[in-house]
Amino acid sequence: DVMATCAEISGAKLPDDAAEDSYNMLPVLLGTQGDKPVRRYLLQQTMSLALSIRDGQWKYLDHKGSGGNNYQRDGAWGMKPYALKNNDPAAPGQLYDLSTDPGETHNLYSKNPAIVESMTAQLEAFKKSGRSAPSRQQPSNEKLKANR
Repeated sequence: DVMATCAEISGAKLPDDAAEDSYNMLPVLLGTQGDKPVRRYLLQQTMSLALSIRDGQWKYLDHKGSGGNNYQRDGAWGMKPYALKNNDPAAPGQLYDLSTDPGETHNLYSKNPAIVESMTAQLEAFKKSGRSAPSRQQPSNEKLKANR
């Protein structure tokens, strides 16, 4: 979000192939955004390239595990994998309701297939497009005429 925000402040035009996940946060910084979120989805990627997506109260992770990863406290760098007991070991992914479970202790993947399907589809769409922010390209006049 830094790139799109700095571009807005400076008046620079970002090319469409730059900062593909960056949103302009200037309205938030200026207090003019109101109650509407700047982005609907929050994407995260781990050091091992595993992905997660958040939509409101829901967080979906595209990999097995138990959630709630925990940094090692003994001075060693890294994370302890699956620091919490896995309550759905057969599930190929993880789904948490952060409004009732902010610690990500209860994997709801198997109990909410419609939410898993929707969030998986959105994550796949972002991966396919290579971006989560809207395209900055202006459609050409030919494309506009063709869509009429």
